[in-house]
Amino acid sequence: MRIKRLIYLFYYILKTPGKTFFRYFDYVKKHKKISSVKLYKDIIVSSVKYNISFMDYFQLRFFNLTPEQRETYAGTGFMYEYQLKMNPHSRRDVLEDKIEFLKHFNALSGRKWGTPEMVKSNSLLAKDIILGEPFKIVLKKSRSNAGKGIVVLNSRNMSVPEVIGIMQKGGFDLIEKYVIQHDDLMQLSPSALNTVRVVTQLHDGKVIILAARLRVSVNSDTDNLSTGNFAVPVDIKSGIVTGPGVYGDITKSDVFFHPVTGIEIVGFAIPHWNDCVEMVTNAALSVPTNRSIGWDVAITNERPILIEGNHDWGRILWQLPVKKGLKEDLLPYL
Repeated sequence: MRIKRLIYLFYYILKTPGKTFFRYFDYVKKHKKISSVKLYKDIIVSSVKYNISFMDYFQLRFFNLTPEQRETYAGTGFMYEYQLKMNPHSRRDVLEDKIEFLKHFNALSGRKWGTPEMVKSNSLLAKDIILGEPFKIVLKKSRSNAGKGIVVLNSRNMSVPEVIGIMQKGGFDLIEKYVIQHDDLMQLSPSALNTVRVVTQLHDGKVIILAARLRVSVNSDTDNLSTGNFAVPVDIKSGIVTGPGVYGDITKSDVFFHPVTGIEIVGFAIPHWNDCVEMVTNAALSVPTNRSIGWDVAITNERPILIEGNHDWGRILWQLPVKKGLKEDLLPYL
């Protein structure tokens, strides 16, 4: 066990983004009035003892937690091992590859999409995606995650060959027609498509909804926490937001009213919630070889649609909005 934890420790050191780490380090040092030596020691000891990454220490606010509270959190190491057991590498292709995902869930995707080859060979598809309303397209790298490898473009004055050229130059192998979200979500935050992460667990042939979190954009093309946005907890039964918005960035305060639109966060109701739950339940049953999936769901005026499914559905987005460790929620399924 000790050797394994040391291996994890070296991995965490290699993967820690230095600039962000030291920004958070200086922030905690100042606000907790703690010495550098003591803080470094706590980070390293916590990493080994609780199997958390250095960024987990900051983003899960370990610097504010007691040892008993720290024990309740599922960190990077625990989540890696859990999701590896639930979703073995050999069975993840439909979740790791966005193109394979869209093929499998085409009926639930609710949008036109294509590869460069599909767009080149089908002029009607190309015109519909690129030259039709709302004149907005999304370019993606099919195996990227966490909001990386995604570009949103206004296509009103662009030609099909021009878009294909941008895709080839940038290494994008997937193009999608931009999804217009529900009017309520547009009023809340119009800068990006605000998606709901719904986590399902398949157990004994039944689907359990583990959690639901709404990601809300703040002047950003995407809604990911890593791009400066916040997330809120959603009641599984009602689809109503139950707490303030929480940023992944520890230097930012909780959000009770959207900083741009002024809409109140707590009490916001996600439209078509029952349909959303039914959709992800059926989706989870259709890929039984992956037992634990984080579904990214967009809500349009007509219905919920699937954007993607994640085998590594995130310890930060899952636990941070409710401000407590949820490791015990997963233990029954191991």
